[in-house]
Amino acid sequence: MSKFFTARLAALTPYTPGEQPRDRKYIKLNTNESPFPPSPKAQKAAAEAAGSLQLYPDPTYLALHTAIADYHDLSTDEVLVTNGSDEILNFAFMAFCDENSPAVFPDITYGFYSVFATLNRVPYTEIPLRADFSLDKSAMMAQKGTLFIANPNAPTGLALSAAEIEEIVAANRDRVVVVDEAYVDFGGESVVPLVRKYDNLLVTRTFSKSRSMAGARLGYGVGSPSLIADLNTVKYSTNPYNVNSMSAAAGLGVMADEDYTQQNCATIIKNRESTQMALRDLGFEVTDSRGNFMFVRHPRLAGKAIYSALRARGILVRHFSKAPIADYNRITVGTAEEMAALVAALADIIKE
Repeated sequence: MSKFFTARLAALTPYTPGEQPRDRKYIKLNTNESPFPPSPKAQKAAAEAAGSLQLYPDPTYLALHTAIADYHDLSTDEVLVTNGSDEILNFAFMAFCDENSPAVFPDITYGFYSVFATLNRVPYTEIPLRADFSLDKSAMMAQKGTLFIANPNAPTGLALSAAEIEEIVAANRDRVVVVDEAYVDFGGESVVPLVRKYDNLLVTRTFSKSRSMAGARLGYGVGSPSLIADLNTVKYSTNPYNVNSMSAAAGLGVMADEDYTQQNCATIIKNRESTQMALRDLGFEVTDSRGNFMFVRHPRLAGKAIYSALRARGILVRHFSKAPIADYNRITVGTAEEMAALVAALADIIKE
């Protein structure tokens, strides 16, 4: 840390991404990446776009906005594409939060929310989850400010129904509710159809998970034209060319290959369900995850010990040290072969 670093940012606790080791080959089940490559159409489109990288991309991203709008039966002024869904979440903290409208989110959720709040000098309140890790809706709604809800939540995988989200959005039309649907394609219920009914609802999505494009850094948000106009003001004030040409082209390619996406999602859901059943047979406690990951604990073994034992066997999972979830590990759903290797390794570990 240099002597020039501001005191405010020096005190920042940054988000910690999942480890990406290079010392050996691992079965990577720690960062919720897709086990499948991007759509061939996405790969082809990105390769073709590489031939024009000397030019700036179209800052309106009209073709991609149109494809996403058509997919959701919306208009282009209700969509904004961004550099991953992290960027539109950060935009939302900039646009809709301040001293008069603090941020509100659960205490166990996506770790970037508190980082974005701190970076943008936004006061925030963390609402404790219930003992079963479910969202305390009443406590959330009782708070003043802009609500951020990951649905399905991470790392627990639990999801609210669309009706429950609508109850929260409708309770106070004078504040924005941001619903982060990064994992919705794996069994959650989207509230995108509600954006025309509620002008205070912003829904964020990512291409990283279900569309196998984590390396492309592509996301988007949908909301009322007025909310999207606010976010565009932030975008054009920070980085008009926020999505690179190859990622935008790949996004168009995968949007034109929805069957590929849905087949992969179905496979991941199938692998998740079968693996959860196998883990329960081994004595593990498993949440009812609706993401492309599982959240598990064993009543006799510490979460850190399981994480370390798996790592020693060449399998990476995600462990969090925060007290309420320290005995749990988040495990990305991979291929059937990877899941079989995981179950076999865990069976050996609990015998030791």
